[in-house]
Amino acid sequence: MRRTTRRTTAARVGLSSLLLAGSWAAFGLTPAATAAPDPAPVASGAVLAGMERDLGLTPAEAKARLAAEKEARAVEKKAQRAAGAAYGGSWFDAEKGALVVAVSDRAAADAVTGAGASVRLVEHSAKTLDAAKERIDGLDAPRGVAGWRVDPQANSVVVSVVGDQADGKAVRGFVERARAAGPVEVETVAAAPETFAAGTVGGDPYYTGNVRCSIGFSVHGGFVTAGHCGPTGQGVSGWDGSGIGSFQGSSFPGDDMAYVSVGNGWWTEPVVLGWGTVSDQLVRGSAEAPVGASICRSGSTTHWHCGTVLAKNETVNYSQGAVHEMTKTSVCAEGGDSGGSFISGDQAQGVTSGGWGNCSGGGETWYQPVNEILGRYGLTLHTA
Repeated sequence: MRRTTRRTTAARVGLSSLLLAGSWAAFGLTPAATAAPDPAPVASGAVLAGMERDLGLTPAEAKARLAAEKEARAVEKKAQRAAGAAYGGSWFDAEKGALVVAVSDRAAADAVTGAGASVRLVEHSAKTLDAAKERIDGLDAPRGVAGWRVDPQANSVVVSVVGDQADGKAVRGFVERARAAGPVEVETVAAAPETFAAGTVGGDPYYTGNVRCSIGFSVHGGFVTAGHCGPTGQGVSGWDGSGIGSFQGSSFPGDDMAYVSVGNGWWTEPVVLGWGTVSDQLVRGSAEAPVGASICRSGSTTHWHCGTVLAKNETVNYSQGAVHEMTKTSVCAEGGDSGGSFISGDQAQGVTSGGWGNCSGGGETWYQPVNEILGRYGLTLHTA
């Protein structure tokens, strides 16, 4: 944002500090490199307040969960290597405060336990499930199919169908073809996901023509956000109407990711906006949180909300086309939140893509993992 510009109202104080941040932080991964180190979790007011409100935790419980999730992140890769070909996926068990790893061969159990994880014996390996999902990705899905994902807890590929369209001929036909691809379970959901872009309204953010979206994470030279917010070459302006830069790369559908350059007196900081009700959050890396971990989101419409990671590697079937390798959360969002930051503790996770519901009645939201975006465009996360 321009150094000469400041918002003067109380409602804009938090936004100004984000805009001084230029973008929001993403994740510390250089292309073809490893994720940034995962330091001790910082129990900031922003994270704790969101977890207390949205997850029903006390301050002590929130701090303990962050510490347990940090340990789970550290264990996950070691446990996966220990499981080898028997690896069937993993998730964070909030009640146990530990990572659970599925294995398809009992002989691998001791090695996984030795790596610090709990073990669940399953029938199918992750390789088998991933192959089944890849075959389903090649199918043409009707609108009544909301998406599909590998679910390690169910040890199958779960296909989500919209409840009031589940008995339709096209949906039933898709499910039949999906079952032929491998182990499949079917669940019904309340609604199909939609992207969260919005027309120009007062609020925050950045604008592309008459569309408002939200900044995701700062990278050196710009910020990352959602691809559906604008095509490559599209100019971007800030909340004050001045030019920020332009989309240097954008992909949607298939993916939902983009990279925007920052210049013209604007700059970047490793910050996620807390919107005045909580402190702004520094970003210190991009270690990936497991399924079951707590996660918070910041966006220009609904501001700061928290929930948990529900699933990974899900294909989301938007009206514009399918988007692959998405992460599903219980966090709500609304129009204009697209592109905004998902963060777990102080670790960047991804940019808001779309979902269903709202922040009054609840819903679910998907994000494009940030490490994938950084690798795609050869970017380096701006970290504190």
